[in-house]
Amino acid sequence: MQETPFCLRVGHLLPYSMSVSNTTHFTNPSTFILLGIPGLEAAHALISIPFCTMYAIAILGNFTILLIVKRETSLHGPMYYFLCMLAVTDLVLSTSILPKMLSIFWLNSREINFSACLTQLYFIHCFSVTESGIFVAMAFDRYVAICHPLRHFTILRNSVVAKIGLAVVLRGGMLVLPCLLLARQWPYCRTNIIPHSYCEHMVMVKLACADIRISSYYGLFLVFFVTGVDVFFIAMSYIQILRAIFSLPTKDARIKTLGTCSSHLGVILAFYIPVLFSLLTHRFGHNVPLHFHILMANVYLLVPPMLNPIIYGVRTKEIQDRFLHLFTHKRM
Repeated sequence: MQETPFCLRVGHLLPYSMSVSNTTHFTNPSTFILLGIPGLEAAHALISIPFCTMYAIAILGNFTILLIVKRETSLHGPMYYFLCMLAVTDLVLSTSILPKMLSIFWLNSREINFSACLTQLYFIHCFSVTESGIFVAMAFDRYVAICHPLRHFTILRNSVVAKIGLAVVLRGGMLVLPCLLLARQWPYCRTNIIPHSYCEHMVMVKLACADIRISSYYGLFLVFFVTGVDVFFIAMSYIQILRAIFSLPTKDARIKTLGTCSSHLGVILAFYIPVLFSLLTHRFGHNVPLHFHILMANVYLLVPPMLNPIIYGVRTKEIQDRFLHLFTHKRM
């Protein structure tokens, strides 16, 4: 006997009446139904509070970073340009999922257009890859600033920074494009119910009534290739940075130089640790409840955009000073 697809078994979780017969025997539905967090429907309103708070902090913090760097010409340098790229990426990434998620939690608005679902899928994964690439660019900036300080602004001229930013965005767009094209061409004739709070790539393509191994393999390749390559280059940069730091003559000089890297290391950990934890639990945690998987998938997309401006605001004196000056000047 053929096993009933999981997505049909969760059909009873919908808050409104919808028979299984209405969700089967069709091809490429015009809309999908997002369940939110299956098993925790009663707690959706409560869960929305921390998610909404994280989103508000992310919006406020990242726009503040952009405003400070734009207004202060003394911050117009490679490190702060890359920080602005990170802020824009975080704004797009968090906005890609939160408004629709809150409409599910607050308004019970679960339908999403097929094209909108594909667009959300693309933006989420494209800007996740882009964010990882920005961390590599920031690590390279720290390497040049510490290991070749006299040549820092010569090597990382504005034109070079712009080219690096463009390359990072194009890389994200091109690498994720096959995921979008494959997901778009699969026939979805089983169900239009997505047991998730957003259109995640593998959760969506598993609804297809076709052999989706190529999507699965490419998704795994993308995750491990991007993460592996980017972490490798970041690690190589910091090995060279640490060698340069420990060759400094005094302890104070070593601590001061290491302090310039602390904010970057903090945002890297805030990004990669939740990602790796979510991937490991998704791939190997078969006994982990579905709602835990979905909560972790939301956390690794929402926590970094919230923490990044906080970490840079706390650990970077120049941003602290400009932030205080910005608000004290307004009061005057």
